[in-house]
Amino acid sequence: MKLNERFIQDLQDKIDIDSVISSYVNLKRRGKTLVGLCPFHNEKTPSFTVYPDTRSFYCFGCGAGGDVISFVRRIDNLDYIEAVKAVAQMAGMPMPEDGYDDTLSKKRMRLLSANREAARFFNACLMEEKNRSALEYFLSRGLSMNTIRRFGLGYAPNEWRALIEHLRKKGFTDEELVLANLARRSDKDGRVSYYDNFRNRVMFPIIDLRGNVIAFGGRVMDDSKPKYINTSDTLVYKKSNGVFALNFAKNANDNKLILVEGYMDVIALHQAGFTNAIACLGTAFTSEQANLLSRYAEEILICYDNDEAGQKATQKALGVLGKTGVKLRVVKMEGGKDADEIIRKHGKERFDSLLGKAANKTEYKLLEERAKYNLSTDDGKLRFLMAATQVLAECGSIECDIYATRLSNELGVNVESINAQIKSAKAKLRRSDEERRKREQDNMLEKSFEDKNNPERAKNLRAAKAEETIIASFMRNPDFYKKLKDRLSSDDFVTSFNRRLYQCLCEKLDAGVDAELSQFAKHFSPEEMDSVTRIFISSSSLSNTVKECEDCIEVLKEKVAPKITDTSSMSDEEYLKLFKKN
Repeated sequence: MKLNERFIQDLQDKIDIDSVISSYVNLKRRGKTLVGLCPFHNEKTPSFTVYPDTRSFYCFGCGAGGDVISFVRRIDNLDYIEAVKAVAQMAGMPMPEDGYDDTLSKKRMRLLSANREAARFFNACLMEEKNRSALEYFLSRGLSMNTIRRFGLGYAPNEWRALIEHLRKKGFTDEELVLANLARRSDKDGRVSYYDNFRNRVMFPIIDLRGNVIAFGGRVMDDSKPKYINTSDTLVYKKSNGVFALNFAKNANDNKLILVEGYMDVIALHQAGFTNAIACLGTAFTSEQANLLSRYAEEILICYDNDEAGQKATQKALGVLGKTGVKLRVVKMEGGKDADEIIRKHGKERFDSLLGKAANKTEYKLLEERAKYNLSTDDGKLRFLMAATQVLAECGSIECDIYATRLSNELGVNVESINAQIKSAKAKLRRSDEERRKREQDNMLEKSFEDKNNPERAKNLRAAKAEETIIASFMRNPDFYKKLKDRLSSDDFVTSFNRRLYQCLCEKLDAGVDAELSQFAKHFSPEEMDSVTRIFISSSSLSNTVKECEDCIEVLKEKVAPKITDTSSMSDEEYLKLFKKN
């Protein structure tokens, strides 16, 4: 069963793509388009473009593109039907009662239901007298019963199949539990068996912004290894996107978030009244997590552990978060190794005072450099100043003046000398940025010839460009298709991906359906939609004439189309001639 195409058309007509995307990306108008920093890859210069007139988006940096459904599908990690449902909800439109295949959606709902039942089971086990040691663990860490209930904390019994047997009674299959990573499958001696993934661990449910239990973290209550077992990626959970307690913290005031390392740090802070505390999941801080946090905060205070690993994590977070444009400050964790310990030893007032003394990004980097050198010696001063000017080279002129004056007063060095060194460092940084941008432009040019969805494109560039010109022209001008469809068959197409796209386009046009991007999203994956969108966007540079299409058809009718093997040395004029008939 397929989703009704009329419904998709009505949905696109009712919702503005720019209003949806602007809730995720800070967009600025540039003529008829809007631009911003791409939420799908790290970048300093905006290359993400929204086209309200064609209801599409495209990133010229990473190649991500599509319509509003494709955007929601990708950024929220949804399947096609769930993305349509989400957009329909934004538009205030009810989903049709029939007319679509919701097999995958139902499977995801089953996993969410299994997770919800598992969370209830773990919480019930925590409250049983025979598992008193697990409850005592939380109480010994200073958590109240109200906090334990608020976060739905639990305990996984020290048994091999306790959870499996409970969820079987609720109607869940072993295969569903494996898909949810609640259970594991064993194949030994030709015998298949299943066992619980979490055993003898206190449990932390991970809840998404919609209130669904999507994953779990399980911690041992002693010093055994591994300390944590966490849910692997599933149909409903992707750890590189995961943020613990954002469902609570997003409603906190002041547009601030407190970023800490672990579950217990977050929970201790919430109990102490710091309800905007969160922790990012996974082993490394990711751009997906940074972009998610930037939607809910204008300022983020980084409160990682004060050990070496915590400081390295701080540097990583500063680098990734710095590309989102949010204000960053770093809290020096004095009086304990982490937020949980500081609050238990010294109280919430002490932690609040640490927040008030948090250093901004520049101050933190200067403090880190200062700690490396002995400033009582001339050599130490010189080395520190050289490092400091590298830090200040990344700052604006006013910020540079402030810190250059401070350094001058502190170290007794002429401020003009410091500013001259900053100016030199800025010039080197500009040259480095220019070289980086050139590399990016070269990469973009290379991407224009190569296409991961259409690997045949690079070896058949002239034919592929002709195919794409025809497809883009027919999408923009259905009347061209009516005039020329008898002169062209999909069998004339050289590349498989473009042939498939053309066949899909023909089906739409023959059925009288507008060939907008939204009509292709259900037939192509989000990654494939990148290529579809690139072709669609390219139509703006075409002459959009029947003659141009006729020339391209003649190129495809040639039995042996000339192959271009070295495109890197071609001029722009030569490259453009690839479109045209010799």
